[in-house]
Amino acid sequence: MNVESRAVTNTRVYMSAAVIDRFGGIDVLEVRTVPVPEVGFDDVLIRVEAAGVGSWDAVEREGAYDGAFGFESTFPYVLGWDGAGTVAAIGEGVSRFAVGDRVYAATMPLPRGGFYAEYAVVEQDHVARIPDGLTMEQAAAMPWDALTALSGLDALELRSGDAVMVFGASGGIGHFAVQLAQRSGARVFAAASGDDGVALAARLGAEAVVDGRRQDVVAAARTFAPAGLDAALVTVGGEAADRALITVREGGRVAFPNGIVPEPEARPGVRAVRYDGVRDQEATARLNHLIASGPFEVHVSGSFPIDQVAEAHRALDAHYLGKLVLRVA
Repeated sequence: MNVESRAVTNTRVYMSAAVIDRFGGIDVLEVRTVPVPEVGFDDVLIRVEAAGVGSWDAVEREGAYDGAFGFESTFPYVLGWDGAGTVAAIGEGVSRFAVGDRVYAATMPLPRGGFYAEYAVVEQDHVARIPDGLTMEQAAAMPWDALTALSGLDALELRSGDAVMVFGASGGIGHFAVQLAQRSGARVFAAASGDDGVALAARLGAEAVVDGRRQDVVAAARTFAPAGLDAALVTVGGEAADRALITVREGGRVAFPNGIVPEPEARPGVRAVRYDGVRDQEATARLNHLIASGPFEVHVSGSFPIDQVAEAHRALDAHYLGKLVLRVA
């Protein structure tokens, strides 16, 4: 009997996964056999082909999220917040998907495990079909970052013609935000990292781009929007981000995802919003519609086989653009 058919009946079977048995450094990561997660009434079991590797994975590996989401941490602990693959099995209450569908999903590793594994189980409301034109690796790199970018732009209540800054525009969330903001009719000013990051943000449609580490962001922003920026989406905190935010006009808006440390500080008269990414069916449908409306790039900077998961986590500390990916299948 194959894994798919056994998973439907919840008979215990096993899979290969990258796990941790305690919180700590890169050395705690280990690839070994663990049980396939059980499929509930409203669940989709995904045969994972690729998983996104994000900076928050390292934070979670170190134990910073222990207890933060209302679940007790249990081991072995499978990391991986986003991934893509094919539907292997579905629960009795699932009608939107069928075995064999190509899908991506945004999940939370607790309590049932994440995407650093051959199989992952996700509630159907957080699963979506992969848009035409995206590879499995691109689809795996996209979910949380793109949905977090979309939620941030929603929080900013952008209007056509608004001048918006994306700070951290060459990162995972940022490079999606540049494209999605442009689709809303906004004028995008991008602060990226490095010559390669500047080139990426410009290619993705930003009207003006500066290197946030080496150039004068404030002077460039004031040239771009002499009356002040209408809004800013900040994906990287720190002194440079706070200094850049003085260019947001009075009555303007600033948004930043939960987890940005240190939290960005907007000047008086500017509304600052801390938000969480929305990953429900409505959000993924909107995202897929926006992706289909024109050219859309998911930038995968590096791809690692799952047995090199430690190397993938080391790469998180180096300069990279977009997102890193684990090849699971």
